[in-house]
Amino acid sequence: MRVVVLFGSEMGAAEAAAECVADELAAAHDVAVYDMTDFDVDDLDTSDFHIVICSTYGDGELPTGAEPFFDALEARKPDLTGLTFAVFGLGDSVYGDTFNRGGEIAAELLAARGADQIGAHGRHDASSEIRVKDMARDWARGLPIPSAAALVP
Repeated sequence: MRVVVLFGSEMGAAEAAAECVADELAAAHDVAVYDMTDFDVDDLDTSDFHIVICSTYGDGELPTGAEPFFDALEARKPDLTGLTFAVFGLGDSVYGDTFNRGGEIAAELLAARGADQIGAHGRHDASSEIRVKDMARDWARGLPIPSAAALVP
């Protein structure tokens, strides 16, 4: 099964996390990494497993790099029934209620179109001593990536 890693970043941390996740999964899967600014919503394929890695910007918003993708998702309203995805979010707990909100928004928007989120929602805290790359690798190891056969109705 192909794994498509999509990242939305403001300062580059989500891109670094995406590369670490891809490296971790590459031995067992065909992995492709895309910046959300370069990935068209029409290219979402239910036969792929999608991993969304998204930072949080401003007052709990999507980062600039993810906005065009999710704006297109909202405008085109594709039926994503059968699409599976996992989310790894980045944020800073000093921002309280908006901590890691970018990843949560991404998950909500995909689920609203019929996609199914699987696995634990990863939430990195920039205020912790845990490096984002280390947490991203550990999180990727625990993902329950379905087999292609499991997706056939």
